[in-house]
Amino acid sequence: MKIGIIICDRYRDCAGGKCFRSIQNREGAFDIYSKDEPLDVVGYTSCGGCPGGNIEYAPAEMIKNGAEAIHLATGLIVGYPPCPDISHFSEFIESHYGMKVVIGTHPIPQKYFFTHNKLGTWDNERWQEIIEPTICNEEIRKRYD
Repeated sequence: MKIGIIICDRYRDCAGGKCFRSIQNREGAFDIYSKDEPLDVVGYTSCGGCPGGNIEYAPAEMIKNGAEAIHLATGLIVGYPPCPDISHFSEFIESHYGMKVVIGTHPIPQKYFFTHNKLGTWDNERWQEIIEPTICNEEIRKRYD
């Protein structure tokens, strides 16, 4: 399986350590892939900054490199404020490029889980759907702090 990862531009200098560790461990949103199947990252870039100008073009490059799915990184979920356009990004990529989009990469770190719960950031049905693939359990979340 070949995937692309799009991260929030606020974290454009991120080296991807949590994402790549979670790929190896098949944790967070990567638990949908078998550990027996190779998982290759064929593209890793930022959204281009608000309002996500790179979302329109980056998937095309990833597709040229064989991407079968695009992951919108956990940073788009846990940054404050969370990306208000994450659903639009997902819908656009799926519609325009006809490819699968997975919202999330690595498990939500416990410190972000605690803060967003305290703030009530994710207290609605849509956000509960968005965080579901990366919520994991407390033990795993703490490993990603």
